[in-house]
Amino acid sequence: MEWEAAALVLSVRPYGEGSALVHLFSEQHGVSHGMARGGASRRQASLWQTGNLVMARWRARLADQLGTLTAEPVQCVAGRILDAPLQLEMVSSACALVDGALPQGEPHPELFMRLVRLLTLISVAPEPAPMGAYLRWEAQLLAGLGYGLDLSECAVTGAREDLVYVSPRSGRAVSREGAGEWRDRLLPLPALMTDETQDGTPEDWKDGLALTGHFLSRWVFGVRHQPLPAARERLVEYVQRLQPAPPDADAESDQ
Repeated sequence: MEWEAAALVLSVRPYGEGSALVHLFSEQHGVSHGMARGGASRRQASLWQTGNLVMARWRARLADQLGTLTAEPVQCVAGRILDAPLQLEMVSSACALVDGALPQGEPHPELFMRLVRLLTLISVAPEPAPMGAYLRWEAQLLAGLGYGLDLSECAVTGAREDLVYVSPRSGRAVSREGAGEWRDRLLPLPALMTDETQDGTPEDWKDGLALTGHFLSRWVFGVRHQPLPAARERLVEYVQRLQPAPPDADAESDQ
């Protein structure tokens, strides 16, 4: 069996003597695994980087075997953001989520195109970091897997305005009025999740990651008894470090 297609590099790790085990994501073939001979060499190091778009050629005797891979570069995402740590974490997280959430060989053409657009946005215009687009992409990933959030109206009152919470059980939006005394049990809904013109603040990013992370953990990875990917957790930790430092209590008391 053999195919050739544009594909995104999801992950790479050493395999045998100088080779690499590569996970790819393509429009018609979904997630595929293959061995790239010499993939761990210095000459091929820039090709097999997480987030890169390549023209891949995959070959195997049988469809369920580990194929062999060769490729040519199409878009080198990683090389454009080497000096942008947040953007690197975003790329790693997005690729790890797809790698962990999708079964091998199952086509998801819409999810593929959405990921291509996200990685292109991150690499072409990396500053400021498009975290709003990234978080909306995580919500789109949930929807593509059949677990879409309903952020269109309040689950309690039916209102379409002032939606500031999400039910952690149903994934439906809740308005400020509808939350009532239950607001402390709800997940914050930052405006950037429903407004494509907003990228928000680090506080919004933290809330957005908590929101989508809750449902990714519960509905996608949790049912397989798996944690969220380590790359996703590193993104959360990085965003948490961007939060403003709390006021110094001792300094305030001295004043």
